[in-house]
Amino acid sequence: MGKMDINRMVKRLSYEILENCDNPEYLVLIGILSRGEPLAQRVKKIIEELTGKYIDLGTLNISFHRDDFMERLVVPQVKGTDITFSLDKKIVVLVDDVLYTGRTIRAAIDEVLTFGRPSKIQLAVLVDRGHREMPIRADYVGKNIPTSEGEHVNVLLKEVDGKDAVELRQYSSEYSHAK
Repeated sequence: MGKMDINRMVKRLSYEILENCDNPEYLVLIGILSRGEPLAQRVKKIIEELTGKYIDLGTLNISFHRDDFMERLVVPQVKGTDITFSLDKKIVVLVDDVLYTGRTIRAAIDEVLTFGRPSKIQLAVLVDRGHREMPIRADYVGKNIPTSEGEHVNVLLKEVDGKDAVELRQYSSEYSHAK
């Protein structure tokens, strides 16, 4: 998928979030680093254009909150969590690029709850690829892409990668166990 597909998915996510939000004044968006942040910024822009209301935006770095932190081969990002507003009684929409096992979202919820007690926490993802290890589902999904073991969904965003694209990659089975 390319730029046009991603733009269409982000627009649809924005409209769905707004349709399910009784009062946009209580809505906050939190992007999960690294690609959830620019997606959340895009959603924020669309919702603000539609409503004329300012929407709070924060970011979460959940690298050190994951239960598989020591097993992952990825070096955690140094950019930290940035939430400078109260989450009490807010409708928090976590935004991420790909939903896979659910471990990232579980860690994100743990982190969000250290900043207050939202009235609701929802999840918006660009791609849901299945294979859950935890009972977590997205409230808003841009595209479901069923995958098999050894396949990986790669989301590229112009803010991070210089272009917008969603790619399906095949990895050897020895790599796929190091997720």
